[in-house]
Amino acid sequence: MQIQQIRNSTLRLSIAGKLILTDPILLPRHGIEFFAGIEKNPIVDLPFPAADMIKDIDLVIISHLHQNHFDNGAKKMLPKNIPMFCQPGDENAIKENGFSDVTPIEHQLEWENIQITRTPGRHAGNEKWEAILGKVSGFIFKVDNEPIVYWAGDTVLYDEIKNIITTVKPDIILTHSCGAMLQDSGPIVMDAEQTIAVCKLAPEAKVIATHIDALDHGTVSREALRIHAQKNGISSDQLLIPDDGQILNF
Repeated sequence: MQIQQIRNSTLRLSIAGKLILTDPILLPRHGIEFFAGIEKNPIVDLPFPAADMIKDIDLVIISHLHQNHFDNGAKKMLPKNIPMFCQPGDENAIKENGFSDVTPIEHQLEWENIQITRTPGRHAGNEKWEAILGKVSGFIFKVDNEPIVYWAGDTVLYDEIKNIITTVKPDIILTHSCGAMLQDSGPIVMDAEQTIAVCKLAPEAKVIATHIDALDHGTVSREALRIHAQKNGISSDQLLIPDDGQILNF
């Protein structure tokens, strides 16, 4: 298995001989509007050309439809016949952009011998912003003779996420860990403290912190997360914080 951090939550996941692209944002730096009024997004460029990033992909999975997870660049550049999975309710909006093979995952399905299970998320620290930001999803990937991967998605850490981690016992947990905030929202994804809590909850798992150093409403940098992990006794062998373009092999 191989996981390549691209930018934000755009990842290339190689599993069971297939290449899965998650949450594709393909526009160059500053191609999306401000979120916090600091700088247009994304605040960094892709680590390599978008055309190279989407080369040879077999499947696209979109956790939700916010611009920083499925942007106009992806809508334009991705092959219109590429298989795409999403959460229920998002399929029509994706199809409106010309994509012909879009499947919502209600709970679980099997694709190319890979079991994919959709999981819930809570995209806010309070009810007001949860209603504003709407429904989000994560996904679990299981295949024989490969690590179990849990991509938590745009969620804070709450009881249901803890329950998934303790019952599924994933070998790899992908967290969105930039601590993004909007006005009075509180963190709308995991921050440093919540990411460390995931590490302590699953001490045998590899935790991979993504969705960092890419957006203007992020409050936690890679370096700040590393420092917080060290202070809390979490090793760099357990908490992996890849740079954009970096490949991790398992």
